[in-house]
Amino acid sequence: MVIPRTSDLVALYEEHQLRLVRMAVLLVGDEATAEDVVQDVFLRMQDRSPRLDGEGKLLAYVRAAVLNGCRMVLRRRRMMWRHTEPHEPQVWSAESAAMLGEDRRAVMRALRRLPRRQREAVVLRYYLDLSDDEVSAAMGIRPATVRSTMARALAALARELGEEVP
Repeated sequence: MVIPRTSDLVALYEEHQLRLVRMAVLLVGDEATAEDVVQDVFLRMQDRSPRLDGEGKLLAYVRAAVLNGCRMVLRRRRMMWRHTEPHEPQVWSAESAAMLGEDRRAVMRALRRLPRRQREAVVLRYYLDLSDDEVSAAMGIRPATVRSTMARALAALARELGEEVP
């Protein structure tokens, strides 16, 4: 068993924090919450370091922890929305909205409409450029399930964006 040192966690944070936050933004929809999720993961790891089988598994562990943190945020939001009056969806800042092109906004809207598992698989595969095995490890599902989930997600995105489904 390998227990990561604080210096390992700091180096991992400095190297991967931006990509982890971007991944979380795609899942939760806003940057502030995404940053909180990533920071919470690293703070928890500093207090209770995971015991891992190999040195290279730390990043996979962190990705899975961020993914689970995003799931918790989304669950809390759903519970809160069920017990409150309907409201307008959160709006991106004027600056970021102006920077995004219409095509990208359409893709982001389509991505948000996907079921949770499909959205997670697409983000992990295409945003983080993870292999099927790495997506499988992060999501806790079999590689074959990753491939079938991806196929359904890509078909749904194509339909949503008005493109031909292969």
